[in-house]
Amino acid sequence: MNRLPNLPRTISELAPLIRRREISPVDLTRGCLARIEKLNPKLNAFITIAAESALEAARLADSEIAHGRWRGPLHGIPVGLKDLIDTAGVLTTSGSALHKDHVPNEDAEVVRRLRRAGAVLVGKNNMHEFAYGGSSLVSYFGDVHNPWSLAHIAGGSSGGSAAAVAAGLCYAAIGTDTAGSVREPAALCGCVGLKPTYARVSKRGVFPLSDSLDHVGPLTTSVTDAGIVLQVIAGYDALDPSSLDTPVSDYVSVLERDTRSFRVGLPRSFFNEDLDPEVSAAMKCAIDVVGMLVSEVRDVHFDVPTDRTLQLCESYEVHAVNAQKTPELYQPATLQRLKGGEAVSASDYIRVRQELAQLRRAANEIFHAVDLLLTPTTAASAPRIADLKKDPDALRPAELRLLRNTRPFNVWGLPAISVPCGFTEAGLPIGLQIVGPPWREDLVLQLAYAYEQATTWHKRPLPPG
Repeated sequence: MNRLPNLPRTISELAPLIRRREISPVDLTRGCLARIEKLNPKLNAFITIAAESALEAARLADSEIAHGRWRGPLHGIPVGLKDLIDTAGVLTTSGSALHKDHVPNEDAEVVRRLRRAGAVLVGKNNMHEFAYGGSSLVSYFGDVHNPWSLAHIAGGSSGGSAAAVAAGLCYAAIGTDTAGSVREPAALCGCVGLKPTYARVSKRGVFPLSDSLDHVGPLTTSVTDAGIVLQVIAGYDALDPSSLDTPVSDYVSVLERDTRSFRVGLPRSFFNEDLDPEVSAAMKCAIDVVGMLVSEVRDVHFDVPTDRTLQLCESYEVHAVNAQKTPELYQPATLQRLKGGEAVSASDYIRVRQELAQLRRAANEIFHAVDLLLTPTTAASAPRIADLKKDPDALRPAELRLLRNTRPFNVWGLPAISVPCGFTEAGLPIGLQIVGPPWREDLVLQLAYAYEQATTWHKRPLPPG
């Protein structure tokens, strides 16, 4: 995963060098832009490259740091944004012809916080159209390719964000996660993907898929970097109706705390079913490692929600007018999925919203006997693009299988992270998912960091070419 010659791979390593002016944000940004120019034609990870404004932000960061005004570890760091997150004056397409000329007037709240931290926004990442899918093969701007093998998918819907981070086109990216769209592509591309607790990060200025299930979170190359980015973007937003005023922890200083008192639960009966053999083997090894880091690993059993009525209804309502008025501006697969919510009645919607509130309250009971949960992030590694395209009926079942293990935690609104835990014989990454109680991203990050430090999967370089 070589990035730029002789430079560290992570934000946590780069930040002190930038602060001491041993590395210039301008040179770092130029390096990422050069890498984007070279590799993006193969990966298609970016829709819009904001080279001019990125270099301007990098020069400002350089000047501020030179005058002793260092803003923190993201100051001068190149970051990407999923292309449904509003950026003032910069094209924001949601991967669709419907928004191909859309230029917002204001930044999303998460973008405002990144700019305030001094991050350098290098561009907008390609994605599954309107975030409604797990492959990033349904986009007006073309397929996203996996940096470990261009013949395979990068996952979705934040596929471009994961591919960009994994290939070193930027040092972090912000994605969205409604059923696993941060964690699933992170697992398939071999990087770290964190979905915070529902309402931990503002969704204001992020084009919705399903308001009740949408989350915003970072993709990075290390657990520490995920904590660094979350520290910046987390927190109450009074202008976001779903935001809750809950205290934000220090996500970085807690990482090295002892995990030996942790009790970890394995919900095998749902999450370990129908695994590819290589994923199953990687999971067994990961459990062995975690067992040496915590006090107890035990099987746990609970009912898992699988009903998709709420997402179907909310997704359709977002697009109802445009789907009727200009259906030709949607990709056919997206339009078909959206219409799946057309028949949901108002009474059914009220019922499932009430059930969601009950499910989220009941989710706390999962953690009476354990502190954290451990599952495979996905049941399989990244499928081949050609296999999914030769049979139009194969794509959606493959996506649903890839998102099966991540979706329930969006329903419950629980914090969850995917970290690399192995590779297939063909060299494709495998992800481990760690899940915690509401608002306890600190616990999730602690165990993820301990596991990361006990293994070397995150250090494996990308194959040549």
